[in-house]
Amino acid sequence: MARRRLEGLERVLGVNALFSTAYGNVGSSIYYALGLVASYALGLTPLVFIITGFFFLCTAASYAEATTMYPEAGGSSSFARRAFNEFWSFFAAWAQMLTYVATIATSAFFVPHYLGGLFWDGLKHSPGDVIFTCITIAILGAINIVGVKESTGVNVLLAVVDFLTQLLLVLIGVFLVFDPQVLIDNVHFGVAPTWTNFVLAIPIGMLAYTGIETVSNMSEEAKDESTTIPKAIARVRLAVFAIYFTLPAVALSALPVKLVDGKYQTLLGVPDDQGGSAGDPVLGVVRAMDLGVLQKPAELYVGLLAATILFLATNAGLIGISRLVYSMGIHRQLPDALRRLHPKYRTPWIGIIVFSGFAILVTLPGKATFLGSVYSFGALLSFTMAHLAVIRLRMTKPDFPRPYRGPGNAKWRGVDWPLFAVAGGTFTAIAFVVIVVLNPTVAAFGVGWLILGMVVYLLFRRRQGLDLTSTHKVAIPQPVVDHEAEYDSVLVPMGSDHYDESVVATAAKLAARRRRGIHVLAMVTVPSALPIDGPMPEQEAAAQSLIEQARVQAGARVSGHVERVRTGQAGRRIIEEAIDMRAAAIVMPLPERVNGASLFGKTLETVLAERPCRVIIESAPAPEKAKRRALERALTA
Repeated sequence: MARRRLEGLERVLGVNALFSTAYGNVGSSIYYALGLVASYALGLTPLVFIITGFFFLCTAASYAEATTMYPEAGGSSSFARRAFNEFWSFFAAWAQMLTYVATIATSAFFVPHYLGGLFWDGLKHSPGDVIFTCITIAILGAINIVGVKESTGVNVLLAVVDFLTQLLLVLIGVFLVFDPQVLIDNVHFGVAPTWTNFVLAIPIGMLAYTGIETVSNMSEEAKDESTTIPKAIARVRLAVFAIYFTLPAVALSALPVKLVDGKYQTLLGVPDDQGGSAGDPVLGVVRAMDLGVLQKPAELYVGLLAATILFLATNAGLIGISRLVYSMGIHRQLPDALRRLHPKYRTPWIGIIVFSGFAILVTLPGKATFLGSVYSFGALLSFTMAHLAVIRLRMTKPDFPRPYRGPGNAKWRGVDWPLFAVAGGTFTAIAFVVIVVLNPTVAAFGVGWLILGMVVYLLFRRRQGLDLTSTHKVAIPQPVVDHEAEYDSVLVPMGSDHYDESVVATAAKLAARRRRGIHVLAMVTVPSALPIDGPMPEQEAAAQSLIEQARVQAGARVSGHVERVRTGQAGRRIIEEAIDMRAAAIVMPLPERVNGASLFGKTLETVLAERPCRVIIESAPAPEKAKRRALERALTA
């Protein structure tokens, strides 16, 4: 069956907007990932970024395919829900939550280091950097509770400026400091780095790709998502490769590996309080360049830009947490209190406070390498779940429309295997095992986080009387926004017996703006004595007339089709149709009762029990319904 997509005005983000926002998140990580990876990989830092870059390509392909299949916020959590069940969706979401917490803490932690490199050294080491970070997270948390909106234009501008600045640094570095011989001399296999540190650097290198889920989370706002999302991800890949495959080589040429007191090191990985640039590695690269009269202005420009980008990345992480908390609450994965909206600001303020507090807690030790490893723990779990979901969907839903298919596929035993997901999932799973085995502290913290989430999930679901695997969405009694709810796709199911004018009128009000869509599902009940495709011309004509009447009443934005169902199957068919067209609301009449029996009642019970979106029940006054039925009898007499 073909999927229907009813477009609305909210889908306004094109390729450029999606790319700029995604790169604004992904590109910010170079300002700390470079130093963290160099502290482990030393002269092999460029190679680590090349290795992780290849698997980033695989991960981006998995996200592109799954997101175009299901263009909805949630990333790996949404994919896992479709491919497996609600438990695995929660597992992926909880890993995402750890990633967001680590992203907030890491981004905020490096802001004072870049500012300290320009203005005051007290911000470059403990306790100054920790105090500044905690205050930054607290302030941004308060701002997100108040609900101050981001400026999309400013974010796009900064993303472009950021990319062009990084590209300019590469070009200048190629002419002033890049030396292939230095890169060769930097490497001492098995010694600098040791094989253990080299292997450990690879999963930490995934830190460079913070924010890959951004495009997925913005997919509900993308116009023509089947083409804009893959194109935006392709541009992000190209931009990321252009920087991450070149800047580390320039950096290791400017700040090469040296033997100091019997120990190999590069200033890129040496802590700030020991005279290194681990806290502000990109600024350290600029310091190592001889720019003449432009040296001080260049340092000031790069330092302030880095601090600004990292500040915005911290805020983006908090926005991501607020969305994820609300989504998990709506799907009954977390206690309702965490998604509770502030009575004035309409933001999930309790969830923001709780998880901002977690971000502050992981910052208190003041260890950048710990923060990076925690991020890798959560991110690698999320990425692995995304790859597994793509593989599973290829097996269970081979005929489901896929506007984008990742590169590299092979048919075997009737399955079109996504080799990019197999390779990417294998790598991220192995990298996760490496981070657990070689970093016991991070393993203990990460496992503790997972256990905490599982306990909360188990207790909450049992208290609600729900099993662990079924999907249940909360019925929202009022819109999240502060204006009357309007929907870009409204489904109106009707039986073939009579036309309900009040239901169509309600749907028209909900879809009040121009270009918003109403889809009428006119159902014909086929008796069990007839085959499902048996001839029923009169009933089909009557059902088709319902669609035409709705079009006359609500205008050309009404579409519809006739659907044949067996007795008792109408509710299930309505749910399937709502999922296929990604309906934002279903409008149904209140069942009438005749001689104590409810007409259409079983159908409504099924829809309410398994609703994939909001359900609005329209009840016209009794005299009006009686008058309408009398008129229908007169017209058919």
